[in-house]
Amino acid sequence: MQSTIQKWGNSQAVRLPKAILEIACLAENEPVQIVAEPDKIIIKKAFERKHRTLAERLEGFEGEYIGKEWDTGPPVGREVG
Repeated sequence: MQSTIQKWGNSQAVRLPKAILEIACLAENEPVQIVAEPDKIIIKKAFERKHRTLAERLEGFEGEYIGKEWDTGPPVGREVG
């Protein structure tokens, strides 16, 4: 299928036919990731990162946690020293 790049406000746009969106399993207003390469533009479904709980984040952790001090430098402003 062929289309044309057209002016849309201060940008340019390509209209995607419904059939193309259905084949790509994309829907109107769905977030996408756009990647530009020489001679091509790739539009992919943007997979949103699901918020993980602390338990989910620690699920695969094995071993012992050993905390360390972290020096953030001298107090600045009205911090309590």
